[in-house]
Amino acid sequence: MLNKYLVSALILAVAVLSPAAAQDLDAGKAKAQLCAPCHGADGNSVAPIFPNLAGQNWRYIYMQLKDFKEGRRSNPVMTPMAEPLSKSEMIDVANYFAAQTAKPSAFKVDEAKAKLGQAKADENLCAMCHLGGFKGQNEIPRVAGQQYDYVVQQLKNFKARIRTNDAGNMTSVAQSLTETDIENLGHYITSLR
Repeated sequence: MLNKYLVSALILAVAVLSPAAAQDLDAGKAKAQLCAPCHGADGNSVAPIFPNLAGQNWRYIYMQLKDFKEGRRSNPVMTPMAEPLSKSEMIDVANYFAAQTAKPSAFKVDEAKAKLGQAKADENLCAMCHLGGFKGQNEIPRVAGQQYDYVVQQLKNFKARIRTNDAGNMTSVAQSLTETDIENLGHYITSLR
């Protein structure tokens, strides 16, 4: 008898603690078709200025959609796309893209610049938040293999304080970066797989 209760409690705990696992990928795929013109049907961006969402942490995608919806992040395309989404729709879309496989970037990485970017990333302890291999965690994005143009633009936006939905962490780090540092970091991050 005790085993039945223990098993039931464990199943309930897993369901409550793992919201990503309980989501409907088919519903996410259907809603994600609105995202396809920029982010690709499978989350692999169709243009270097748009981020890849394939393989991104579901929690990060969800938080960004929520920030666009609630005005903590602003973009003339993304803000109106996120505003009508419900919480469950944002979670479904986030889980759909997280479940997709990221494809390698077509950007031609300059190995010398990537090496300098790696040194700058080490100096700034980027892996403390983005983790080893820059795979991200929870609200910290996976940036490994991200689009070069997108990485560079976001670092510039953090430096200029145009993008501020980061609790100040990236804004603070970006203040110490030069234009050359940003370029080198872009090469390094894009080179990661």
